[in-house]
Amino acid sequence: MQQITLTLPMIPDMELTASKTAGAMGEHIGMSRDKIDEVQMAVVEACINAFEHSGAREREVQMKLSVFGSDEANPEGLQILIRDSGVGFDPDPTQKLQPMQKRGHGLRIIHGLMDEVHIESDGKGTTVLMKKLR
Repeated sequence: MQQITLTLPMIPDMELTASKTAGAMGEHIGMSRDKIDEVQMAVVEACINAFEHSGAREREVQMKLSVFGSDEANPEGLQILIRDSGVGFDPDPTQKLQPMQKRGHGLRIIHGLMDEVHIESDGKGTTVLMKKLR
């Protein structure tokens, strides 16, 4: 399995580095431009959420990109794991946003862009696992 692991410091524009890396991996496996754009946007949203809301003392985010599928010559897609060691939150996607709330849409955006999204969060951090089929 092909894999890239990054440790991203929580400094301005690091989400763009993560996005570019995800885009390069998508290109490598032959993803369409539209799907690559969706992956990149989801990665930016997940990283910004971690940077802004995690409260992690280490001030860094771990990102692992993996190609998945049983046939390396014809992979099924990308799996992206983004992990922080912050305070955690309730990842219940049914929580209602206030009608005029300008922020807080990141998780909905991620769910809309990716084929699979799993979020685990507790007092030791948050892990966002996303998959996009090729």
